Amino acid sequence: MEYLTFALAKGRLADKTMELLEQMGITCDEMKENSRKLIFTNEELKLKFFLAKASDVPTYVESGTADIGIVGKDTLLEEGRNLYEVLDLKMGKCRFAVAGYKEIQDKLDNSMDLVVATKYPNIAKEYFYQKKHQTIEIVKLHGSVELAPIVGLSDVIVDIVETGSTLKANGLEVLADICPVSARVVVNRVSMKLEHKRIAEIIEGLKKLAGEKQ
Repeated sequence: MEYLTFALAKGRLADKTMELLEQMGITCDEMKENSRKLIFTNEELKLKFFLAKASDVPTYVESGTADIGIVGKDTLLEEGRNLYEVLDLKMGKCRFAVAGYKEIQDKLDNSMDLVVATKYPNIAKEYFYQKKHQTIEIVKLHGSVELAPIVGLSDVIVDIVETGSTLKANGLEVLADICPVSARVVVNRVSMKLEHKRIAEIIEGLKKLAGEKQ
């Protein structure tokens, strides 16, 4: 039997995913050990797991290096990889939104020379170009994008909003919703064909647990 390999986005999402898998009887004790290992194995079930930066998970799955990936919808939208998105785990729920000062609303609705700061340029382009048919200038940032409209670098930002408390604390607010975001299960297209039975069983188990979380 060949190994099935999981690529998990580092951090809370990986921890929560392993908790779900453990409820299904899929464990990996190696991951609980304090080691510098990069790949963790369950020999009995012929499963491998590795932790990766969220933005790299779709790359590993698309290439076939991993058969299954667990990552946020935000990353999938931004990366645009050729994958099967098979399940919404209902975890890590938040949303993509356009945010800024309330006074900018009219310019947001009508202007063709809007400056948008974001960590997610592809998502911003898709929203403004395809849905709103607006021409914008994108400023890509890697840190706190909320700073951009405050210091005058941009008119608005496109970012993930969970509670909105950071926006509110800085005098900003959500001006438009783009789409909901949560953790998703993705599968390599070739793996889905070659290992369909095993992968389908895992997906079905996760689907039941995700349903219970609603």
